[in-house]
Amino acid sequence: MRALTANLQHSAGLGDGAEPVYFDRLEPASGATRSTIVMIHGGAHTGSCYLRTADDRPGWAYVFAERGHRVVVPDWPGTGRSGAIPADRLTGETIVSGLGTLVASLPPPVTLITHSMSGAYGWRLLELHSRVSRVVAVAPAPPGNIQPVPDARNEDRAAVEVVIGGQSIRLDKRAPFYAERVFVERKLVGDGSFFPRDRIDTYAASLLSLPARLLYERANVNGSQVQVRDLAALRGKRVLVLTGTNDIDHPRELDGATSEWLRKAHAEVDFLYLGDRGIVGNGHMLMLEQNSDRIAGLVLEWLEQAA
Repeated sequence: MRALTANLQHSAGLGDGAEPVYFDRLEPASGATRSTIVMIHGGAHTGSCYLRTADDRPGWAYVFAERGHRVVVPDWPGTGRSGAIPADRLTGETIVSGLGTLVASLPPPVTLITHSMSGAYGWRLLELHSRVSRVVAVAPAPPGNIQPVPDARNEDRAAVEVVIGGQSIRLDKRAPFYAERVFVERKLVGDGSFFPRDRIDTYAASLLSLPARLLYERANVNGSQVQVRDLAALRGKRVLVLTGTNDIDHPRELDGATSEWLRKAHAEVDFLYLGDRGIVGNGHMLMLEQNSDRIAGLVLEWLEQAA
């Protein structure tokens, strides 16, 4: 990865509280001139997905900091460099609490960039923290408010069978989930044209296990996905939902439905389906793919218009 430029400074820290959060911080050496951005990774990842791309270019954290933003890149509480939290206490709300403590320590206004599984956490943070004025949600998990509850069968203390999309899936409730090669290639990389195929092995090696409880909630078993409880708190908040054309689990209709739900809550929402801009071929990991700088430019354009 390119060395830190003379125009940027890097620092790192570990937050306080019951759910401490490790974070990297990048900002202009002369001081930030734009808002603070918190970039929250998705499941099985760490904040490193915003620090470098799959082909080893500087990631979104650099791009946004060079544009004048203070960029804060945490690891979820209980994962990565944030350290362990007992499995029986590591829930989506625990993650929201730890990230919320970090957000509360930052100067407003704060913009969140969420990805995938952290989308649900972002909606809750937007509700709970008035200093969060904007969210950029990349292929976001919907909130539990609108995510369908799957048919759950044969549930006991060890496992549950859920039916999703007509397919029966066994979720182990005690063992963490590991992203096997078929999952990486099908779900994370997909059949798009912008993820460098010669870097899949390196990328796969960077992934973490996903705690069982968090996967259980992501599937919304028994309505367990994180929900927004006070829809009125979303009124007037700015949101950009961003989706690639070749993301197998995020068809246009799914993220469009999340956008519509936000509109009904009176948030100010823009839904950017990349195909509408003539950008065809992006999968799930937009910040890692070969045209990541172009997509970052679209997000920066939106942020500057929404300021």
